[in-house]
Amino acid sequence: MATTVRRALLTLPAAPLGPDNPLPALRAPDGVHVPDARARDGLPRDMARQIGYEPLRSLLPVPVRDGYGRERAEREFASVVIDNGLLRVTVLPELGGRIHSLVHLPTGRELLHRNPVFQPANLALNGAWFSGGIEWNIGATGHTTLSCSPLHAAPVPAPDGGVMLRMWEWERLRDLPFQVDLWLPADSEFLHVGVRVRNPHERPAPVYWWSNTAVPEEPGSRVLAPADEAWHHGHERSLRRVPVPVWEGEDRSYPLRSEYPADFFYEVRDADANRPWIASLDADGYGLAQASTARLRGRKLFVWGSGAGGRRWQEWLTRPGAGGYAEIQAGLARTQLEHVRLEPGAEFSWLEAYGPLRADPARVHGADWAAARGAAAEALDDVLPAATLDAAHKAWRARADTEPGERIATGSGWGALEVLCAGHTLPGTPFEESTLGAAQEPWLRLWRTGVLPAPRKAAPPGEALVAGHWRDMLETAPADPLTEYHLGVAQWHAGDVAQAVRSWERGLALAPSRWPLLRCLAVADALAGDPLRAADRYAEAFADLVAQSRGGEAWTAAESALGREAMTALLAAGRPAAAREVWDGLRPTLREQGRFRLLAARLLAAEGHVGAARRLFEDGFELADLREGEEALSELWAELTDAPLPPAYDFRVRPPGGEGPVGSA
Repeated sequence: MATTVRRALLTLPAAPLGPDNPLPALRAPDGVHVPDARARDGLPRDMARQIGYEPLRSLLPVPVRDGYGRERAEREFASVVIDNGLLRVTVLPELGGRIHSLVHLPTGRELLHRNPVFQPANLALNGAWFSGGIEWNIGATGHTTLSCSPLHAAPVPAPDGGVMLRMWEWERLRDLPFQVDLWLPADSEFLHVGVRVRNPHERPAPVYWWSNTAVPEEPGSRVLAPADEAWHHGHERSLRRVPVPVWEGEDRSYPLRSEYPADFFYEVRDADANRPWIASLDADGYGLAQASTARLRGRKLFVWGSGAGGRRWQEWLTRPGAGGYAEIQAGLARTQLEHVRLEPGAEFSWLEAYGPLRADPARVHGADWAAARGAAAEALDDVLPAATLDAAHKAWRARADTEPGERIATGSGWGALEVLCAGHTLPGTPFEESTLGAAQEPWLRLWRTGVLPAPRKAAPPGEALVAGHWRDMLETAPADPLTEYHLGVAQWHAGDVAQAVRSWERGLALAPSRWPLLRCLAVADALAGDPLRAADRYAEAFADLVAQSRGGEAWTAAESALGREAMTALLAAGRPAAAREVWDGLRPTLREQGRFRLLAARLLAAEGHVGAARRLFEDGFELADLREGEEALSELWAELTDAPLPPAYDFRVRPPGGEGPVGSA
């Protein structure tokens, strides 16, 4: 059967994504995946160097996505189906290019954990993320900011003369274009995935890439990889070398034999470095294998664990009865804590393959680890020899610059803006001016005229741009309040805090809308160790916002975001009366959001109404944007009562007394 690539609609119960947070993300990511300097002592030199290389200062220029909820309704998603009679692959270009399903047609078996719902949760670097399938993580340590964003997509001639699907986008955290090409050779049971990340700049760039695959978490499933050791990363926030598979008396290659969430980054043996692989096989020795060419060297197992918190997270990310999952992953470095240097004008490229694998179950599940991994390796050699993978990569590279055909999906206009302004030439991944939209329009005007245009009507400021060339343009533009606001954000991102504060203070003197500048100054005060001044500025900012706010989604999102930050800061500063004023100024619909229900409970407790605060918990609420590892629910409950934490609020993913959460990047 010839391979076909066709459009389709996928219907899922789906929660709405809602609007993006309009406040610039000035704070650095929470550091879940960053070990402290002492923890890097004793690590291999290259690993330690790459862990310390270019960590994120903030999420700028990417907005936080926290407007989603948990009420689901049927929704149609545009999908692309690739089928060669042996595999059927369902891809979601509008959701980060996620592979939703991979079905082995001769057996009818789904090889992935296929989430039956679309439920965003706060696990991506910038918030909204959903579980299941195969995702492509680029940018920085964590789940990509593109998890719930559309990619450009179009058909391209495949190396074997058929058709493949190309997806591409401009990754904004590191200002790098990338592409992912998917094709099924006509007689192959393995999906081929060609990936390319390019650095078009005249400076080196830090690169992060991990391909994450959710596989069914069945009681008898075992994860196999060509390694005898792994780097364990858990609640201690440190990396330590542990044996594979048995550690602390348990065989950790079976995902359910770990109690708490954990990462196991495998030390791939030198003998397997040219074709690293990982597989998840069930009790019958059947499951999914992933292999790649040498560039994609890292392999990892992530488990949620068998503890109450991990099980609650599993339920939270899908619907009851959907089953749990583990993740088998592949990346550019040994661990996800590292970023790899890409030289100016250079690129990284590699080929991945995903398909069914069957190995002798007696060997796969035997006590002899070498025999178990050997059984998987031999089975993989039979169906996908290393030479076949290398040849496929070479053939794909010859097609990587081929211009795509008619668009199946359209991503953002940010790539078009960067290509237009910098004059980049990127064959194979066209970022066309037709994709420019309202978000890019002010910046296009700045580039063309040297002036950042004032908005035509009162509205929250749009997205900021922070790269050096945009900062230079802002510095020479007329110094009106909006320009000073954006210049301060760019200076902040560059690490020039003093100049950022001066820009915001200059803008404040003449600004008709003061709240965006006051909020930025409040963040600066808080990070400078002055919580009282930060609280004052937050209170003033929220009052100014409420006075100017209009109807509509953008204003509501601004009130929600600033209200959450203001109440949190005021309560932390011991000013419950001022926090009550913020609460009273909220729209009634916002007060019903889970985050505000939690803040209301904190406010009541601070006012001495402990019983009323506890009743909010007893009445029930859901914290839709609960951050992975966040323990705000359990901590407040412990302040209110000595009673056991209700299971609905138990998202704790570390043992009692453990330090710090573990992440599932």
